[in-house]
Amino acid sequence: MGFGDFQTICTRVSLPFCPLVGSSKISPESGTQPVCYSRTIELANTVIFQGAASFVHIAALIMTVIMIIHVRSKFTAVGRKEITTFFYIFFILTIFSLVLDAGVVPPGSNALPWFAAAQIGLASALCLSLFINGFLGFQVYEDGTTLSVWLLRLSSFAWFGITGLIALLTFQSWAGLSPTKTTGLFVVMYLFNGGFLLVYVVMQILLVLGTLQDRWPLGDILFGVFFFVTGQVVMYTVGETLCQQAQHYLDGLFIASLTNLLAVMMVYKYWDSITTEDLEFSVGTKVGNWDVKENPGILLDDPYETVPTKGVGRENAVYGQGRHSASSTTLLQLQPTKRQSVHGAMDY
Repeated sequence: MGFGDFQTICTRVSLPFCPLVGSSKISPESGTQPVCYSRTIELANTVIFQGAASFVHIAALIMTVIMIIHVRSKFTAVGRKEITTFFYIFFILTIFSLVLDAGVVPPGSNALPWFAAAQIGLASALCLSLFINGFLGFQVYEDGTTLSVWLLRLSSFAWFGITGLIALLTFQSWAGLSPTKTTGLFVVMYLFNGGFLLVYVVMQILLVLGTLQDRWPLGDILFGVFFFVTGQVVMYTVGETLCQQAQHYLDGLFIASLTNLLAVMMVYKYWDSITTEDLEFSVGTKVGNWDVKENPGILLDDPYETVPTKGVGRENAVYGQGRHSASSTTLLQLQPTKRQSVHGAMDY
């Protein structure tokens, strides 16, 4: 295997773009065929490719919706809009992966190069969006602002376009590229995207060690790295052996799809563990945002009436509901609970 060559990779694992790159003994234009691939299944007179991997993609769509709902429910969490963009990209990428792996766009069709290029572009945009999200913890710029949100969105869209265009030019033999000249595609897919992920992991480890007293988020990082690396190693090294031992029911693509989902779930778990919601401005999503301390006494009949509190030389408003009676005049004192900054660096 030479640098930038997909020939060896595509003989071991059935990636969606493999029929579009390399050459075979049958025809120079027929792409690269895997030695072993997952068998098809027939459902309602429809042939479905990669049944096991397709099932994982469906599960990934469901889990992504759940994670997005949980992220959006944390109204005051730092980086909420930015991390939501990451999950939106992953959701769209999963849809394209399901369409390609299940054979909705079959090999040999005219639409395959376009869908495969879009899938590669989305995977690249996903890596870049995670990379940019990694800077939020260092407060390089204010999160949730127009600068922060649109820097992430425009950068991800631009990288999607660049990577997708390189893939399409390679598949279609345009602009001097061809299915046998894949070095440029190899560089953006593996070197650039791998670099983004590596820098993100290093930044988050430094963030946890440098600013947080809690070390548990390191476990989320390590588990995410373990899942992702394990999936890639299994897919590219022992995927063929796994396929043969499983009698074509599973292959390396199934393992990679499953571990990628687990790695993304660890990204969510890590973000959730380092992000504390500001309870003072939370909009009714949690119970017990206030500690209520009531001394023996009465609450006023008029909820908006103010009276001096004994021993305090100022007036407080009482916001009561209904009528109450007791032996002395006092107030319902509401004291906000202690809250922390999003990364636990300081208390207010």
